[in-house]
Amino acid sequence: MASAEIVSRVERLRKEIEHHNYRYYVLDSPEVSDAQYDDLLRDLQRLEAEHPELVTPDSPTQRVGAAPVSDLPEVQHPVPMFSLANAFDDEEMVAWYRRVQRLLEVDSFDMVCELKVDGLSMALTYEGGRLLRGATRGDSARGEDVTHSIRTIKSVPLTLFNGGPMRLEARGEVYLPRRDFERINDERAAAGLPLYANPRNTAAGTVRQLDPKASAARSLDIIIWGMGYSNNHMPDNQWDTLQRLRELGFRTSPHNRLCRTIEEAGDYYRQWLEAKGGLGYAVDGVVVKVSRFDYQQQLGIVGREPRWAIAYKFPATQVVTRLLAIGINVGRTGSLNPFAILEPMNVGGATVKMATLHNEDDIRRKDIRVGDWVVVERAGEVIPQVVGPVVSRRTGQEQVYAMPQACPTCGTPTVKSDGEAMSRCPNVACPAQRFERVKHFAGTMEMDGVGEKLVLALLQAGLIQDGADLYSLAREDLLKLERMADKSAGKVLKSIESSKQHPFARVLSALGILHVGGEIAELLASHLRSLDRLEKASVEELATVPGIGPRIAESVVAFFREERNRQVVEKLRKAGVRLQAEGGVEVVAGPLAGKQFVVTGRLASMSRPQAQARIKALGGIAGASVTRKTDFLVAGDDPGAKLAQAQRLGTQVLTEEEFLKLLETGVDPESRP
Repeated sequence: MASAEIVSRVERLRKEIEHHNYRYYVLDSPEVSDAQYDDLLRDLQRLEAEHPELVTPDSPTQRVGAAPVSDLPEVQHPVPMFSLANAFDDEEMVAWYRRVQRLLEVDSFDMVCELKVDGLSMALTYEGGRLLRGATRGDSARGEDVTHSIRTIKSVPLTLFNGGPMRLEARGEVYLPRRDFERINDERAAAGLPLYANPRNTAAGTVRQLDPKASAARSLDIIIWGMGYSNNHMPDNQWDTLQRLRELGFRTSPHNRLCRTIEEAGDYYRQWLEAKGGLGYAVDGVVVKVSRFDYQQQLGIVGREPRWAIAYKFPATQVVTRLLAIGINVGRTGSLNPFAILEPMNVGGATVKMATLHNEDDIRRKDIRVGDWVVVERAGEVIPQVVGPVVSRRTGQEQVYAMPQACPTCGTPTVKSDGEAMSRCPNVACPAQRFERVKHFAGTMEMDGVGEKLVLALLQAGLIQDGADLYSLAREDLLKLERMADKSAGKVLKSIESSKQHPFARVLSALGILHVGGEIAELLASHLRSLDRLEKASVEELATVPGIGPRIAESVVAFFREERNRQVVEKLRKAGVRLQAEGGVEVVAGPLAGKQFVVTGRLASMSRPQAQARIKALGGIAGASVTRKTDFLVAGDDPGAKLAQAQRLGTQVLTEEEFLKLLETGVDPESRP
């Protein structure tokens, strides 16, 4: 039993450490050296080790080292976490401002301008001044409980200063600093692994790590940008609320600005358009919010977007650098995916060494040659892409690129089918393909703990040959692997076992059939109902499924024609994986009922999955390829071959503006008087 003196000492240490965390991570103004801070933390760790009854969940020592959780429970947001409408130029910003003036019937209003951090939106709930839960935004209404990872972020206060309101929800953006993102991608490139697309996705994946130590190792950070709700008195406007949140111990951005006019907001945007490269994290625009909360309530919400806020997005960033070489990654379906190896350059504050080249046809179409000076674009902080060569700078020493005639991993001669942009390695036993297939299976089936390293170790040890073999693993198999402890092995096996309960569509997507992603798997599962029937289906039968074209139908039939794939299916049957859909076909009534859509290119107002979700919500069908049954092709920027196919078939093509009107009214633009 700890004495009163020990209890008092522990409490003093905790308060002192949290104070220094706040000074260092929130105010950027430390009061002690790193060595002094480490001494305080070690002292607390020693006392808690000697008196484990004193350990509490909100102790600074519990930020790292808690036992990994086995799943991510769903969290219902009491107040939805809405997304934002976008503006891409001054004209659209002024239009938003004039619209707000008109709706409020005022000549002016205060606005808070904040940098739009490219991260993962997070809701932090506190009760009695203590952190209760951290939850992702999810679909705005429901998110995932990631408290175990959030506790590892040192700028997240575990307890609020002065206790804070009895119940409060703060909202912010979790992000991965640039230097850590670049370090992680450098390590992956050296290991021959695919690069992460952007800091935001990497942060999202890190937050969902089941082991808090894995989350802590990636140095996540957070900036708080608002409040969801509070049951105690808080300020009545956004600007003062941000100041109050900072007083409670939250890290808010020092770059926020209160603007009185749209001209001031425009000046703020242009300032950070030039200066954003000097930040240690990725930003992709400026968020402008009406400050007064009563004005916000009066303006209300349209769909999932508040009228009182808008995101003014930064334009794409372009630089010119030299293309040193072209490398190849081999995908799970055997596709040979080229990527550019560049002379390192700074793009938007980040050092870029590699960029996307899409495929061989894209390289030829753009006439990109090894040794060229090339224009590289980085839009929205994603992996950069090579836009094209600077032909005027050619010296004659540049070399026309040719895709390898043999797989760089296994040496098998490559093939390229008519109508396909990708060359492929036809060897299904190719080690690179096998690794990618198993990794895809484990990821799609959400087998926590079965990541790249474990998949590679299992393959190298000969313990598995495909994803279905994961279900036959025994504890003694895992314990043969280096650095695999008994407790970790148990958690991996539990996760694998629980994955058997995933719905049939998830299993179908995990099989990795060419052209069959999550959307197509949902369509096939809802109409064919079982894997038995799918295995026996003909191309003609599959092609009758709404949203399924001949190419996908032929790919499915070809997949089940291969003996290796039938063996995988048989293993899944024996393992007890769910291979049959439950319930009947869900039919959503709505103004778009029975209409088939295909979305292609980049949309400014939403992502492609969001567009497909909107179509389904109104009763429509979202397909993957244009066929004679397709009613509408929604064409964004760079629509590619699908637009040409739609034009050949006479399919009605909708611009993004026409598509948005169709979603709003449910009436075909061409049918209006």
